[in-house]
Amino acid sequence: MKIAVPTVNGRLSEHFGHCEQFVIVEIDSDTRQMTNTEMMIPPVHQPGVLPEWLSGLGVTIVIAGGIGGRAVQIFAAKGIEVLSGAPIQTPEELAASYLSGNLVSSGSLCEGGQGHGGCDGHH
Repeated sequence: MKIAVPTVNGRLSEHFGHCEQFVIVEIDSDTRQMTNTEMMIPPVHQPGVLPEWLSGLGVTIVIAGGIGGRAVQIFAAKGIEVLSGAPIQTPEELAASYLSGNLVSSGSLCEGGQGHGGCDGHH
């Protein structure tokens, strides 16, 4: 299992499409322990590019702060579950919360469509 977390300054980015990098956390599906983390620079943000890129990396779960509803649909079509509205924590803290069952999607979706910019945290 691979969990992708969009980050800024080593913590969850509130704005999915405007992150500096993604941290990919690999989880051993048998032991449910973190086995590896890798920082990846994403391609230029365009609609549909990030779901395709993350799917190609084998990501099955995205933990996000704010993310557009259309993006969530595109990820779902790629077989990637999106947990939105996560707290601003490190990728390791978020992965641990997910694995312990303490991280659930709060439905914090950004409005604004293409290119968006409409994610100000007031949902």
